[in-house]
Amino acid sequence: MKKKLYLVRHGQTLFNRLHKTQGWCDSPLTELGRRQAKAAGAFLKNKSFDAAYASTSERTNDTLELIRQMPYERRKDLREMSFGNFEGGDEYLQPKNWFINQPDAFVVYGGEDLRDVQNRIKNALLEIMQSEDNQNVLVVSHGAAIASFLNEIAPDTMALIRSQRGVPNCAVNEIEYDTKTATFELINVTDPARYYL
Repeated sequence: MKKKLYLVRHGQTLFNRLHKTQGWCDSPLTELGRRQAKAAGAFLKNKSFDAAYASTSERTNDTLELIRQMPYERRKDLREMSFGNFEGGDEYLQPKNWFINQPDAFVVYGGEDLRDVQNRIKNALLEIMQSEDNQNVLVVSHGAAIASFLNEIAPDTMALIRSQRGVPNCAVNEIEYDTKTATFELINVTDPARYYL
């Protein structure tokens, strides 16, 4: 049996606009971020969801609430990667190319290993999709967390993600979950802002 997961990154935040490192720290959606979330809502308006989930960050909660007015569960395991001492600092201070060849670059600064983030989000999504009632699910999470997950299930997408300088805000990743094999397959990626803004 196949189930559907719609995995969405939150809308643009103040820290995104200011090019600040934003992991476990939080900042509010900008006006553009709110419009991006509404665009994602317009793109998904004909989809019905059995359940919805977001990380514990305000930016994902606000995004989900703008996409769809429905009950949802907040989960810590859907959080963004922790960047340790780099949190809130300028993005240019981060180690170069850490996502590609230094997954543990932030550990010595009190942050997470990207491989741990990948396992954390994958296990969270497996648990969500293994729930019998969840046939069509909406999840709002974060850029590095989503990219690390996509890197495992669809590594050929990494060149595109790098060329876009990450997962676009409010990009919708349509993913199929096979209950027999407990595997995920990326079906489509859409940036609703291109069509609805």
